[in-house]
Order: sequence, then C-alpha cells, then structure tokens
Amino acid sequence: MITITTDWRDLAACLDSDPNLFFPIGSTGPAVEQIAMATAICNECAVQAECLDYALNTNQESGVWGGLSEEDRRRHRKRWLARRRRRYLAS
Repeated sequence: MITITTDWRDLAACLDSDPNLFFPIGSTGPAVEQIAMATAICNECAVQAECLDYALNTNQESGVWGGLSEEDRRRHRKRWLARRRRRYLAS
C-alpha cells in the first residue's frame, strides 16, 4: 500500500512566488505595498490557516505568514498564547 502525505507547504499559494516578497524590509514606505501584495496572495491560499498556525507555533518573528504582517502577528500571538494558557489551565 502506498501512502501519500502532502505537507501543507506543498499546497501554498506562495509556492511559486519570490520568497523575498514575504520578507519586506521594514513596515513603511515601499514595504507597505510589498506587505499588501504578500497578504493578497495569502488571502487566496487554501492553507492560510495552517501557515499561520505554523508561524505561531514556531514563533516566526519576520515576514508575512498566514496573511498577517509581523505587527499583526505579534498582536495575534498575544491572544493566541492567552487562549493556549487558558486551555492548559482548564485541563
């Protein structure tokens, strides 16, 4: 029996994109347009949730992951960690 497993990254909309697009330098000026272009690709991606989950679980500090910029992900991560702590304490 052959088992085929597909990593979520193999299904990512960004697979054929320039990786530099997802790692802008800064968050102002030209980086704003770059972040917008990267998040537009993310918003069309079938594995956006998996990408964001990976970024949160591995504490990716740089780049656009799961459709969130570095700043957005920092704010999201605080809420995400609080939910994880509540679930842990409840179990």
